[in-house]
Amino acid sequence: MNAHGTEVRQKALTLLRNGARNADVARQLNIPAGTIGKWLHLDRSRRGECPGRKPPKCPRCDDRPLDHVAYAYLLGLYLGDGCISTSRRDVHFLRIACADAWPGLIDACAEAVHAVSPGNKVSRVQSQGCQYVTSHSKHWPCLFPQHGPGKKHERLIALEPWQQEIVDAQPWEFIRGLIHSDGCRITNWATRLVAGERKRYEYPRYFFTNLSGDIIRLFTTTLDHVGVEWRQANLRNISIARKASVALMDTHVGPKH
Repeated sequence: MNAHGTEVRQKALTLLRNGARNADVARQLNIPAGTIGKWLHLDRSRRGECPGRKPPKCPRCDDRPLDHVAYAYLLGLYLGDGCISTSRRDVHFLRIACADAWPGLIDACAEAVHAVSPGNKVSRVQSQGCQYVTSHSKHWPCLFPQHGPGKKHERLIALEPWQQEIVDAQPWEFIRGLIHSDGCRITNWATRLVAGERKRYEYPRYFFTNLSGDIIRLFTTTLDHVGVEWRQANLRNISIARKASVALMDTHVGPKH
């Protein structure tokens, strides 16, 4: 809470930016010198003017190198269980929900966020049954242009050409991110009549579930790209059950852990 009010603070910053000394501004506005110094430091920090400190660069705005492997995985996680929110200071918060049941997934998510945006802190916020892997940056919407108002399944979700190039080059990481967010590997069972006797047999299967038809199409198109056979069980469920395709998924994705 700003006890002095936004108008007073802005007046102080205007005087400081015009070269006034901290002590003079403090006397003129009857505000403690320590408060004036803090305001000046925060203002310089937001504008990247602190000595020895530069604001993190953006792969899209500043042409900073981007870890394509980590990004393809994180893109899958974001499309499944991620969101971006914006603070009053125009800082964007990326949040990926990861179930407590899969600690390995939580670690992998945090590593991917750090690799994609190494200049920003990555935090884990505990919630009921899950942890939110979070990080703040002004540039998350640059990296995830699918961000927008409303739920993902109620609006168009399409990849930008530069994103599609990354997915084409790293299809398994994208698939892995989608499965780790909205998919699973389960053991199915069925019965079969053999020599007059009904016997039970089990087989592994992957499922992917999402309410967005656009995200399902991104998933299935990428499966086609890597030669995985799939079947649409219903409007929001994709099943992968053929032995060769499950073996491919086991090699490149595997169950959550």
